[in-house]
Amino acid sequence: MTVANKKKGKVKRIGTREPFASPEGVPRQKNDKRSSRKKMQSSTATSMARKRQADSYVPPSTITITTIGELIQGIREIPEQHQARFGITPEGGSGVKIWLAGDSSLVKLPSVAIVGSRDVSVEGAARARRLARELTAAGVVVVSGLAKGVDTEALNAAIEAKGRTIGVIGTPITRAYPAENKRLQEKLYLEHLLISQFAPGKTVYPSNFPERNKLMAAISDATAIIEASDESGSLHQAVECTRLGRWLFIAKSLVEDPALHWPKSFLHYPTTRVLNHSSEIINVLRVN
Repeated sequence: MTVANKKKGKVKRIGTREPFASPEGVPRQKNDKRSSRKKMQSSTATSMARKRQADSYVPPSTITITTIGELIQGIREIPEQHQARFGITPEGGSGVKIWLAGDSSLVKLPSVAIVGSRDVSVEGAARARRLARELTAAGVVVVSGLAKGVDTEALNAAIEAKGRTIGVIGTPITRAYPAENKRLQEKLYLEHLLISQFAPGKTVYPSNFPERNKLMAAISDATAIIEASDESGSLHQAVECTRLGRWLFIAKSLVEDPALHWPKSFLHYPTTRVLNHSSEIINVLRVN
């Protein structure tokens, strides 16, 4: 099902009144000055309104509505015991609705989600970029959530390396968050793929983002966590990987950090690996 989404911008007109005339019918000089000032103010306000309109996020003109079951059917499985959490039922329910824009065929390709801290360190940002480039070179689609930090670094690096990417967001597809990533989000739906499970116009709640992580884990073959604290939202995705039987790779630097406790709670799962090099991910995905 395809729907069109057209956003009409409104520009407020700021008019000027004609100057009051003197009793003799001759405009007073100071009123002429006021009129000139008002005209200048009007021109400035109009220019600012146009700039705000030009700087705003432009939503996709075409949005496809599908379901999680239809999107990954025949590509990736959701274990039977977890299907109800995604709205997939024995009675034929194909799962929660998904709004997407862009190239949906990217879901069929091998893919890895790269996630981590918003306040990423210099070293963490470098690791995210390197992993994205190396996965791209191997023909792997890079998936991420468009948050600040690791997500943004990974997506930009993959795009710069001429790779393919999928953005999974925690807001409606008609809204860009964070605002500074609006151009990146536009590039994703124009040249790659943008996905959301939240209907246009819906209110955004903090709970949206763990749900986003759940969806990202489901549509990807593996997740790599590059940098994350013990309270990081990325841990929601780590949990989903263990539930869904998806590969989970934890950066070696995190595993060896004595200040962190969360990596140890995942290492006993058979689908969890310590990430030393991108080749370890490529090997388990059997790419090339």
